[in-house]
Amino acid sequence: MGKHLTINGKKVEFTDERNLLEVIRKENIELPTFCYHSELNIHGACRLCMVEVAGKGIMSACSTPPEPDMDIKTNTEHLIEMRKITIELLLASHDRECTMCAKSESCKLQSLARRLGIEEVRFKNISRKEPKDISTYALVRDNGKCVLCGDCIRFCDEIQSIGALGFVGRGSQSKICPAFERDLESSECVYCGQCSRVCPTGAILPKPEFREVWKALSDEKKKVIIAIAPAVRAALGEVFGITEENGTELAGKIVTALRSMGFVKVFDISFTADMTIVEEANEFLGRLEKDDDMPMFTSCCPAWVRFVEQYSPDFIKNLSTCRSPQGMYGSIARRIMPEVLGIPKEELVVVSVMPCTAKKYEARRTELAKDGVIDIDYVITTQELALMIEEAGLRFADLEASAFDMPLGFKTGGGIIFGTSGGVTEAVLRNVMNTNGDEAEEFNFVRGENGVREAKLKVGSKELKLAIVHGLKNARKVLRDIRADKKRYDFVEVMACPGGCVGGAGQPVYSDLAVRKRRSKVLYENDKIMELHKPQDNPYVQKMYKDYLEKSGSKKAHEYLHTSYKYRKRFKETLEISKSSLDKIVNVEVCVGRNCLKKGSKEILKRVADGNKFKDAVNVQALICLERCSKGPTVKINGETFEHCTPDSVEDTVKKN
Repeated sequence: MGKHLTINGKKVEFTDERNLLEVIRKENIELPTFCYHSELNIHGACRLCMVEVAGKGIMSACSTPPEPDMDIKTNTEHLIEMRKITIELLLASHDRECTMCAKSESCKLQSLARRLGIEEVRFKNISRKEPKDISTYALVRDNGKCVLCGDCIRFCDEIQSIGALGFVGRGSQSKICPAFERDLESSECVYCGQCSRVCPTGAILPKPEFREVWKALSDEKKKVIIAIAPAVRAALGEVFGITEENGTELAGKIVTALRSMGFVKVFDISFTADMTIVEEANEFLGRLEKDDDMPMFTSCCPAWVRFVEQYSPDFIKNLSTCRSPQGMYGSIARRIMPEVLGIPKEELVVVSVMPCTAKKYEARRTELAKDGVIDIDYVITTQELALMIEEAGLRFADLEASAFDMPLGFKTGGGIIFGTSGGVTEAVLRNVMNTNGDEAEEFNFVRGENGVREAKLKVGSKELKLAIVHGLKNARKVLRDIRADKKRYDFVEVMACPGGCVGGAGQPVYSDLAVRKRRSKVLYENDKIMELHKPQDNPYVQKMYKDYLEKSGSKKAHEYLHTSYKYRKRFKETLEISKSSLDKIVNVEVCVGRNCLKKGSKEILKRVADGNKFKDAVNVQALICLERCSKGPTVKINGETFEHCTPDSVEDTVKKN
């Protein structure tokens, strides 16, 4: 028999809910909150979800567990006034140029101000104008719009294990930024953009490129082509109130809209996803036969690739050398489209629509450029595409569906399911196993929501061991287990974003995890209705090899469809903390990488930077990273590296020098 409590006079049953907030929301009462996310640990910072509990007073609903016989009120006059004051205080320190904010329609602060009936702010405006951080290709940071909820910090740490952002300063001087107030490009960021997804305001946003695309479309000397990623068709309709139509119908509407805007060719990234599988499966079978650089990791997710290059360079050799579907699209388009369109290559503009912010970074990787010319000129997100459709004045819901252009418009079901976690693995298995019958149902055991999923499969006399991973914290754990020989795999699929590309930061903003599940379902349903399910059966892919690439794994295929990776040190310079003017000094460099900070390097910095203690005879620098994360805190003293340091041990060593 369930336990009961009372909410606003109504007796309510509860079972395994974590807190009062979940019980209250189950009763269709939407208590306001900034800092509560079902994906994250409970924080209790914003204080908006306060409730009155009889005999206990005012309590935070998100951090209070339910107890039998509690008597709770959620909307007393006192509570409403408290929430109003909280919102007004936030607005008083907020850049309120809301009409020009890209997140205007999905801003929680704006929504709550309207919901609570705030017509004026009774407090003096103390907002500070700070320069925007536009250092990366992927994201834009604007601290003037930050409400200090800490959601971005917690997601980056708890789900992605990166820790690129943190709180700096105290009281009214508090703000969120990378360590030592550096820009995002100088931080440990891998550009997954999930911080922008959970940000309730416009403080972190995907960096827009759609204005440049409009300019290209307006240039009569340019021919602009575009391709859309599989996950885009599963989410764009949400912006226009369409959630019931299948992805095929929505993709057709997108094609019509893009042609109306002036794109001369509209392609489907699912085509090059098919090509990716053909190349990746060939590479995998070759590695499997030689037992060389195993397990093989997928390389479709640029945030994951950057994660390996930054944090686990010992696994770079395990990454598939295949370009991502976007990378292959850019390479193929640059090679064949000038000839198809009958134009000089300088007149071609290549655009892609992606659910992901890291794809903006990927397009600028020097490894994907030829003779200094990048393959993809502009990458716009699903959000940006929606804005372009609205700017064009198109009634999206009323548009008729159109077909993609050939040859890069024909795809199989294997290419479409790339957009969800497990889709790449399933498509590879369809190729490797080369099964007969209904391939769309053959390998659904790799599907699911868990952050790490494992599977085994017989291939002849060999048993394949597979892992499907989403979320970089989960990926870090898998890498750790492989290093320690606790786990052995043959093939590992990794997506940085929870749920895969359907949950990408470039998609329409969502907080309900059911939205992500629905998007995945759209892709799987599209796969079912396709005539072909196996990428290797795509006749246009076969023709592409015949006309331009010879065969899978050939020298030409490697030139156009593969790439390379390299170790990318996270900080290329040090940050000076204190400097001595004395002749005889001790040089101390303290690692402030994420792992060393957690183990106490901040306290070491404070100790050695104390000029009085060492009579100003110490030069102190902070740097990321000495690349000995498992042995931190790590400190260099006069060029000699010390591991597992403590403030006392460093102080003693400095004194000896």
